[in-house]
Amino acid sequence: MSIRIIIPVLLLALLVLVPFGAPTLQVLLTLALAKGIAVMGITVLLRSGQVSFGHALFFAIAAYGGAFTLMLMPGADLIVVFLLGLIAATLSGVLVGLFVARYRFIFFAMLNLAFSMIFWSILEKFYHYTGGADGMRLPRPTVLWIEMERGTYELFMFYLSLAMAVGLGWFSMRWLESPTGQLFRTIKTNETRLQYLGMSPQRVMMNGYVLSAMLCGTGGILMGLVQGVVTPEYAYWIRSGEMVFIAVLGGAGSVPGALVGAAIYEIVRTYASAFAGDVWQMVLGIFLLIIILFAPGGIAGIYNTLMDRIAGTKERGE
Repeated sequence: MSIRIIIPVLLLALLVLVPFGAPTLQVLLTLALAKGIAVMGITVLLRSGQVSFGHALFFAIAAYGGAFTLMLMPGADLIVVFLLGLIAATLSGVLVGLFVARYRFIFFAMLNLAFSMIFWSILEKFYHYTGGADGMRLPRPTVLWIEMERGTYELFMFYLSLAMAVGLGWFSMRWLESPTGQLFRTIKTNETRLQYLGMSPQRVMMNGYVLSAMLCGTGGILMGLVQGVVTPEYAYWIRSGEMVFIAVLGGAGSVPGALVGAAIYEIVRTYASAFAGDVWQMVLGIFLLIIILFAPGGIAGIYNTLMDRIAGTKERGE
C-alpha cells in the first residue's frame, strides 16, 4: 500500500481512538470536524475560482433551523432536527443561488456577504423570536428516541461528526471528479466554453452553489447540536472569513485539506487563546502568513510535496 494512503488511514485510526486516548480533545475535535465540513463548502466554490465571504449564512440557517425545531417540537429526535436544519440551509442555498449564480469574483463574494449580513441583522433585531445577541438554546435531543447522558451524547456526536466528515469528504471529491463537477470547474478555466457547448454557466454554477450550501449547513447544525446554543455570530462576516482562512490554510481547493486545516486552526486557536490570551489573533495571523509565503498550497500542498519527494527517493533507490 502506498504511503500516500497509509498516512491518512493512520490519522483516521488515531481520530477513532481519541475518546479513549485523549478524551480532553474529544469536544474540540468534534467542533473542528463540524467546521471542517462547512469549510468543504468553501473549498467546492474555490474549485470554480469563486470565493464567498457570506457562506456563514447557511451555517447559521441550519443551526437556527435546528433550534426552532426543538423549540416548536420539544423532545424531537436528532434525525428530525438534523434533517429540518439541513433542508432549511438547502432551500436557502437555492433561493440565494438564484441571485448570485450569475455573478463572478468580487461581485459574487460581496453579494454573498450582503445576504449573510442581512440575516445577521434579522437575528439581532428580532430578539423576541431569536433571542437576539444571546441566541437560542438547543436542548439535547434524543437519539433514535433514546435519551442520553451528556458524556454518552458527546461521544455519539464525535463519531457522528467523524463519519459525516469522511462520508461527505469522499462524496465531495467524487462529485468534483464527476462530469458535473468537471463542468463546474470549467467556470474557473474557460466559462465561455460552456456556452459554446450549449450549457448555461448559471445552471452549472447553481449546482455547485447548492452543494456548498448543504455542506455549510451540515457543519452548522452539527456545531449547534454540540455546543447546545446558537447565536447571531454564526452568521457574522467574521465566521465566513474564518472559513476562507481555514480553506487557504488547508490548501485552496483541497477537500481533505479543509478537515486538516479546521483541526489545526481549532487547536492553535484554543491553545493560543489559553496561553496568549491578548495576542492569539496575532499568533493565528503569523501562522497563516507563514503558510502563504512559504507554502502557498497550504497543508495539502506541503503533504503532496513531501509524498512526491518520498516517491522520487524510492524510485532513485530502486
